[in-house]
Amino acid sequence: NLFLPSHFLSLFPLQNAEVSVFEVNIRFVGGLLSAYYLSGKEVYRRKAVELGEKLLPAFKTPTGIPWALLNLKSGIGRNWPWASGGSSILAEYGTLHLEFMHLSKLSGNPDFEQKVMNIRKVLNRLDKPQGLYPNYLNPNSGQWGQHHVSVGGLGDSFYEYLLKAWLMSDKADEEGKKMYYDALQAIETNLMRKSTSGLTYIAEWKGGLLEHKMGHLTCFAGGMIALGADGAPGDKTGHQMEQAAEIARTCHESYARTALKLGPEAFRFDGGVEAIATRQNEKYFILRPEVIETYMYMWRFTHDPKYREWGWEAVQALEQHCRVEGGYSGVRDVYASAPNHDDVQQSFYLAETLKYLYLLFSDDDHLPFDHWVFNTEAHPLPVLKKDKTDIPNEVE
Repeated sequence: NLFLPSHFLSLFPLQNAEVSVFEVNIRFVGGLLSAYYLSGKEVYRRKAVELGEKLLPAFKTPTGIPWALLNLKSGIGRNWPWASGGSSILAEYGTLHLEFMHLSKLSGNPDFEQKVMNIRKVLNRLDKPQGLYPNYLNPNSGQWGQHHVSVGGLGDSFYEYLLKAWLMSDKADEEGKKMYYDALQAIETNLMRKSTSGLTYIAEWKGGLLEHKMGHLTCFAGGMIALGADGAPGDKTGHQMEQAAEIARTCHESYARTALKLGPEAFRFDGGVEAIATRQNEKYFILRPEVIETYMYMWRFTHDPKYREWGWEAVQALEQHCRVEGGYSGVRDVYASAPNHDDVQQSFYLAETLKYLYLLFSDDDHLPFDHWVFNTEAHPLPVLKKDKTDIPNEVE
């Protein structure tokens, strides 16, 4: 059975425990929404809305920027203690939009949409350093925390959701579109760099200083840029497709340069190394999907066979080094000749890595991009087609 067992669906509201608003949204709300749209079963719609309602108290802050953590029973929220002076995180509060738009549509409750549109209002009022969005924003003051910028962890899916909000709205959401392409321009100017040997990478920005490191998470950007290239302003479509292909190549190199042919958590471009992890705590692979996600988008848009070849290399490495008796496991060091398993199969391995591999080797009309947008956990959500009947008749 593809879908969640019904006894599981009764568990949500009972727990007196804190949850991550972001993770519950992308994994559970997103999963339930997809289950509803793919199966038509009412229970999934009802539970998606019920769970969405449980998340609304997270927005009770002076600015409406939500807390990262929420006790579902008490409705009390707080932020991660390590996040810059009590800040909320860009990739967390910026990765609610797709699901909340669907929740408003399916429930008739405008609150969900209003909450995520207010986040944009707060962001649009603020000065952006060099046009960039810092990873930290204080939900009390509405001011940025530390000026750290990343297209990887802490930033990543905020940018993805700007583009996908526009696509999911059937290209009606002009604000989302402008925010995306403006942000991408700032990223290109300030963060995108070429290594000595010509590998394009996206660095991290710390108060104006670049750290020449790219995370595995950042590798999703190849697919994102390809997905947005067709709508790019001016004559930038070809340029953005080239950028996407270059990022895909760099991320493939991060895999090819390891012993296990699986990519490290982060890789560097300094001290004479290129696309290689130099720190022990960055050499692990936890079955992440982002590189394969980019191959899938690049295949769909170019049909260049190398993307399927690269995907098949990953399949063989996963089978050879990650397959264990109980499923699949991450590995602690991709440069070691034999895998040291971490004994964890992350849920995103099933939701994303395997789904994107399946789609990479499927026909284009299987979940076609003109009808479906994938949330950041790879749960497909339908494009909300402009309802022609909503347009008032001009004669009247």
